[in-house]
Amino acid sequence: MNTANLQLEGLVMAIAAMADVIVDKGLISRRDINAALEEAERAIAEDGKRELSDANRAAALFPIRVLLLAGQDAQRAKRLTFSDYAELVGRST
Repeated sequence: MNTANLQLEGLVMAIAAMADVIVDKGLISRRDINAALEEAERAIAEDGKRELSDANRAAALFPIRVLLLAGQDAQRAKRLTFSDYAELVGRST
């Protein structure tokens, strides 16, 4: 696997863990985090200025969708591996 992919994998999982801490400390709600991620997802999906192929658009949306799934799991006190989330995102798109 490309080293950059591994770095992004680690970054996505680190952001998911930080989001959990922020929610646990009561600084922001899970709903607010999800709303921000959903807005980011919409912005990428609706960006008509950049002519992205479907594959490139899916690649840009991928980390957002992983974070959304990780947030859903955190609400259930559950945590999967990055590979598990990647598989789930792949199945849902």
